[in-house]
Amino acid sequence: MLLSDLHSACFEEDERWNEDAFSGLFATPGIMAWVIVVGEDPAGLLMLRQSADEAEILTLGVHPRYRRKNLAAQLLVAGCAALRARDVTTLFLEVSVRNDAAKALYLKHGFILCGRRKAYYPDGSDASVLSYDLTSVTR
Repeated sequence: MLLSDLHSACFEEDERWNEDAFSGLFATPGIMAWVIVVGEDPAGLLMLRQSADEAEILTLGVHPRYRRKNLAAQLLVAGCAALRARDVTTLFLEVSVRNDAAKALYLKHGFILCGRRKAYYPDGSDASVLSYDLTSVTR
């Protein structure tokens, strides 16, 4: 499956989602996903889950070959635009305290720190919980 293969390329082995994980997510309400393509290559993915007027980023990843080309930002902007069109007001996510690149991306785009989840990830690292007010800025 395209999404599980792409996710496997983007993440470390203990963080990868298999085909069953994606199938299970798509069987639940409110799931949206985007794939960004470079040439003919799937280069990144974004998956969101909406519930009423809130949403969360489930995963955002860019293939290592295509990192540092603004693709994650493009996915984020597209996802936020789609959520605004659905009258979603707040977007949340968890990001490892060890993932400096992802934290920088989210903070640059206006996310704010709103919490912490202890030992959230398989490696035992904490997660920073971030939120974004989709009503405050139009991109």
